[in-house]
Amino acid sequence: MLRTSETLRPGVVEAIARMGLPCEVITGDTAEPAQKLAALLGLQVTSDARPADKLRRLEELKAQGYHVLMIGDGLNDTAALAAAHASIAPALALEASRSASDIVVLKESFAELPLILAVSRGTKRLSQQNFKIATIYNLVSVPLALAGFATPLAAALAMSISSITVLLNAQRMRWIS
Repeated sequence: MLRTSETLRPGVVEAIARMGLPCEVITGDTAEPAQKLAALLGLQVTSDARPADKLRRLEELKAQGYHVLMIGDGLNDTAALAAAHASIAPALALEASRSASDIVVLKESFAELPLILAVSRGTKRLSQQNFKIATIYNLVSVPLALAGFATPLAAALAMSISSITVLLNAQRMRWIS
C-alpha cells in the first residue's frame, strides 16, 4: 500500500500503466490525500484503512479467485504482505514490511515492477516445463533400465541428456523481458 502523505515513489505511474493488471490502493491516510492519489493514479483508493481492513480486502480478493500481489512499506501493511500470494516491499520500507515480503526492490524506482512480474511468470512456466521433461524421462527411462533393456552406459547418457535439456531450457530465462 502507498502512504499518500509521502511523495509518490518514482516509476509507480509507469509501472501501473505497463502491468495491465487490476490495481487498487488501500491506505491508512485520511480521505483528502487519498482522493488526490486516486486522481493522480486513476485507481480505486480506500482511505482510513487499518491493518485488519487491508487483510480483509485481501481475503475478499482471494475468495473471488484473484491471486493478489501486495506492495507495502509500513508496519500496517505487514499482515497483508504476509498473507498475499506474493508481496513486494521497497528497500526503504520498515524492517517488518521487508521481512514479511517475498521480494524487496532495491532501487528507489518501481518502474521495473513489470519486469519482476514477467520474470516470475517465466520462472513458473520454465519450472513446469522442466518438471515435465524430468517426469517424461523417468517414465520412459526407469522402466527400460529396470527391464534390463538399457546398459549402464545408455542409462548414464540418457540421464545426462535429460539434465542438459533441463539446464538449456532454464537458460531461456535470459530472454525474458
